[in-house]
Amino acid sequence: MSSAAAYELLDALLEAAAWPKELARAVSIKGGEDPLMPTPFRVGTCAAAAVSAAALAAAELWQLKSGRRQEIAVDLRRAAASLRSGHYLRLNGARVSTDRNPIMGFYPARGGRWSYLHCNFPNHRAAALKVLGVAEDHQAVSRAVAEWDALQLEEAIIAAGGAGGMVRSRTEWAEHPQSAAVASLPLFEIIKIGDHPPHPLPAGKRPLSGIRVLDLTRVLAGPTAARTLAEHGADVLKITAPHLPNLGYQELDTGHGKLSAYLDLRRGEDVETLRSLVAEADVFSQGYRPGTLDRRGLSAQELAQLRPGLVYVTLSAFSHRGPWAPRRGFDTVVQTVSGITQRQGEVFPGEKPGPQFYPLSAIDYLTGYLMAFGAMVALWRRAREGGSWLVRISLAQTGRWLLARGEVSGDALKSVEKDFTPEEIARWSLESETPAGRLSHLGPVAQFSETKPYWERPAVPLGYHQPLWPSRSA
Repeated sequence: MSSAAAYELLDALLEAAAWPKELARAVSIKGGEDPLMPTPFRVGTCAAAAVSAAALAAAELWQLKSGRRQEIAVDLRRAAASLRSGHYLRLNGARVSTDRNPIMGFYPARGGRWSYLHCNFPNHRAAALKVLGVAEDHQAVSRAVAEWDALQLEEAIIAAGGAGGMVRSRTEWAEHPQSAAVASLPLFEIIKIGDHPPHPLPAGKRPLSGIRVLDLTRVLAGPTAARTLAEHGADVLKITAPHLPNLGYQELDTGHGKLSAYLDLRRGEDVETLRSLVAEADVFSQGYRPGTLDRRGLSAQELAQLRPGLVYVTLSAFSHRGPWAPRRGFDTVVQTVSGITQRQGEVFPGEKPGPQFYPLSAIDYLTGYLMAFGAMVALWRRAREGGSWLVRISLAQTGRWLLARGEVSGDALKSVEKDFTPEEIARWSLESETPAGRLSHLGPVAQFSETKPYWERPAVPLGYHQPLWPSRSA
């Protein structure tokens, strides 16, 4: 597949948003074709299409605001590199570690099966170790997993509040009831959930100037969506709490352009503070498991009543439908259960035998770009026809979209490079002065002829600001 395939995917994304395919003519996609990294999956093609879709949505908002259209350029290699942007962070000249916890990974289970333990977060690691009945020692964990049936271990860890899964083949996943539930859904949904008069876009010099976004997401996918909105001028306020586990380096990757404040949603007064922020927001983006925020009076329907015209973006691991809808999950978990890690290990064996992760976080970052696309389409519809809107997507839906693109042929994979060149990374990077020091990181991928994407604020530590809106940006 060449860039022509990226245009085909872009056309499909525009069609899914009920937008004309002709809009794609404003985008120039260049820079090569898959494979770009050691994986058979067409990550570059998908990245270019998702980035282009989000860029076009920003351009459509600008056209609606200013009456002017603009041209967009997307480098396919640069788009693919953005699916591992955390790997290119440098703080005060030193590499920022993205190493995973040593307990996290694949282990042989009974009967020739494999189990994956997601142990990057302390609470998930503790859950797995409690089920296995061992201390935090790799050899002890390996011996314990070997005594388990992989499917039974998967269910035990989930029941204990952990995360992980049994390694499945694509055929096995296709036969699973959760796979059938995901297959019954489109890639994403943009649903009108309330009536409200058209809401004109705020005046300003950028596509999203004056738009306020509450970001209640964590890890990579949701934060990438909010980061993408920030690069077009939105005021983004990230909300988390001190007791929630986090990996600090991810904020250096996805925190560009954001304010960050603490609110503990276990406290009634903090929920009320959040509701007061929602009352002045335009976009509410959350990544809690389906139903979690409903119990705190923060469902899409309730917040759309509080703030008519709200765009409510919701992300889950396995979608809102099917037996696994309440289940927690991550990019790596979706890879594991859907056949990706098994296939990756077959095509690119690792130092140790067995399943392997692809060398990026494709599902996470792709989902983030698609969330941003959906949010901006909903803002466009709000401005044109009014209403409150729900944008809904899951990691599993994005994983299915990626797998549906097929694989690169074996011959093309024999000489693929392991990474992008240092010269490319330097050309695609910029530097920001942050509270932690001078940060080198990848810049926005899409290039615009008029409204250059950039982040007005540097990445900051979690809870760095007060939970207050700034004055609306011009």
